[in-house]
Amino acid sequence: MKNTINRCAWVNLMNPRYVQYHDTEWGIPQHLDQMLFELLILEGFQAGLSWECVLNKRESFRAAYDGFDVEKVSGYGEEKIRALLFDPGIIRNKLKVTASVTNAKVFMQIQAEYGSFDAYIWGFTNGEVIHESYDTRTTSPLSDLISKDLKKRGMKFVGSTVIYSYLQA
Repeated sequence: MKNTINRCAWVNLMNPRYVQYHDTEWGIPQHLDQMLFELLILEGFQAGLSWECVLNKRESFRAAYDGFDVEKVSGYGEEKIRALLFDPGIIRNKLKVTASVTNAKVFMQIQAEYGSFDAYIWGFTNGEVIHESYDTRTTSPLSDLISKDLKKRGMKFVGSTVIYSYLQA
């Protein structure tokens, strides 16, 4: 008997990257700060766009953003930001690019305060995975709370819808 995978209706079955992401990453608890940083930055770039668009550019983002090394990204200056804005492999939105550098700095401040970003983000649920039925929801009380806290700390492009998507990822 063949093993079948139940996929969400939003998955574009014609896009192998999207199928791979859905089947091997989406909804699986993540605890590595480097991956949590990558997803946070990518979700910020998704604002106003589709996740599929961002996912299709993921490898280019990884190359352009030094493998999402948070220390390197936090130190990006005007020259690197200008280079990112001219990189055709990524989304070249100046506000999002500059926000990614700011967010890297805040991410590192959170790591220093909590010992890891993982401890911070999972602290909102006491380390528990929250299961919700799939519907057309785009925010939740939890994403509202985390978004408010991240904004208070100085992060950008971390509205409740972005954070809701981030938590699902």
